[in-house]
Amino acid sequence: MAGNTPPVGVLALQGDVREHLAALTALGADARAVKSPADLDRVAGLVIPGGESSVIDKLSRIFAVREPICERIAAGMPVYGTCAGLIMLADEIVDGIAGQLTFGGFDATVRRNAFGTQLDSFETELAIPALGEHPVHAVFIRAPVVERVGADVDVLARLDDGRIVAIEQGPLLGTAFHPEVAGEHRFHERFLQKVRAAS
Repeated sequence: MAGNTPPVGVLALQGDVREHLAALTALGADARAVKSPADLDRVAGLVIPGGESSVIDKLSRIFAVREPICERIAAGMPVYGTCAGLIMLADEIVDGIAGQLTFGGFDATVRRNAFGTQLDSFETELAIPALGEHPVHAVFIRAPVVERVGADVDVLARLDDGRIVAIEQGPLLGTAFHPEVAGEHRFHERFLQKVRAAS
């Protein structure tokens, strides 16, 4: 499926990096860990994994990848963010720690830890027409939620109470949940389609 896709990366500073590498590899992609600006230069798209957004922010500065990632996003690089990765792609965050920065890209406001603690993690089935008729098994772990979207942002999924948990804007894709944990690869395939289209 993804044999003609250029190399893609998973930001490997913190979080569930291995699961994303495995999901992308299962789809036939040349998936690589990205820890440095040189690593970033070698990939045509990037996945930002779930983990702790404040830690990813701090480590991105320490490893000097923050500015290069921001520049690549601004230049149109396809990026898929899950959970903390979705927070990192938001132009605005609510309940961030003092001084917390994001990479930006999504004209959206995302609230950290919108569902409470690790004990409030849950799983559910989501209808996502953009991915086909079969529902998506969504795993929420200390998940964020999208509180505001701009005019150019497409909402892909909502919970039953109306809260937004998956969005798309041009080359950017974001989910508040973890498809890679549930063995759900349709979002990763959608990301790879964006990479192929951009290249």
